[in-house]
Amino acid sequence: MQRPDTARLTWGSATVVLATVALLLLSGTTTTPGIAAACAAGLLLGVLVAVTMPVRAGRVKTSGAVPPDPGNEEVRAAVPRVRAGTGTRTGS
Repeated sequence: MQRPDTARLTWGSATVVLATVALLLLSGTTTTPGIAAACAAGLLLGVLVAVTMPVRAGRVKTSGAVPPDPGNEEVRAAVPRVRAGTGTRTGS
């Protein structure tokens, strides 16, 4: 069995909570066995939803490299190289 992903956990948890609340409100039970049965039914329904959810086919395939954004291009300017000679002060 595969590890559950975020979508399965979310849908399963939401199903458990909503089904349990709905069963408790609709049945109107106040006894301990009735509440336990509603909780167990909600839990089973949530597990059923999480297990039977369709699996994603896989990663999205792209057609090669993504071109860079036109605004993020590097700008280079032609500048003459300056070399420090023996008579040049470089730490002032």
